[in-house]
Amino acid sequence: MATSGGGGWAKSPPELVERFEAGTAGFLAEPGVQRRQMFGYPACFADGHMFTSLFRDRWVVRLPEDALAELAVLGGIGFEPMPGRPMTGYALLPSDLADPYAAHPWLVRALAHARSLPPKKGRAVRSAR
Repeated sequence: MATSGGGGWAKSPPELVERFEAGTAGFLAEPGVQRRQMFGYPACFADGHMFTSLFRDRWVVRLPEDALAELAVLGGIGFEPMPGRPMTGYALLPSDLADPYAAHPWLVRALAHARSLPPKKGRAVRSAR
C-alpha cells in the first residue's frame, strides 16, 4: 500500500469533521466506545484501541489485513502520520468513502477488529514521593 506521510499538521476541514461526527455518533452508545482526540484530531476508541479517526483532510480506519487489502483495491492507502512512520493496520479511506453512509461498513469492521484485540490496560498511576 502507498503511504500518506509528508506535510504539516493541518486541521481537518469542518465539513469532514461534521461527517466524521455524524458517522461515528451511533457507535458512541456501544459499551467501551468513546470519542477523544488523537494527534489533535477527533478519534473513536473501543476498549482503548483507536478504530477510526481523522487526519488532516482524510478519514482513517483500523482494519485486519484482509480488509486492508480489500480497501486498497478501492483506493485506500496506508496511514503514515509522519514520513517513515507508518501505523501498521491503519489505512486512509478513499475520498469517495469519506461520508457517513459510505464509511459505515468500514467503521463496523474497524470496531469489530478493535474489539477482537485484547483490552488495553490504563496507564499506571505514579505514586507521590
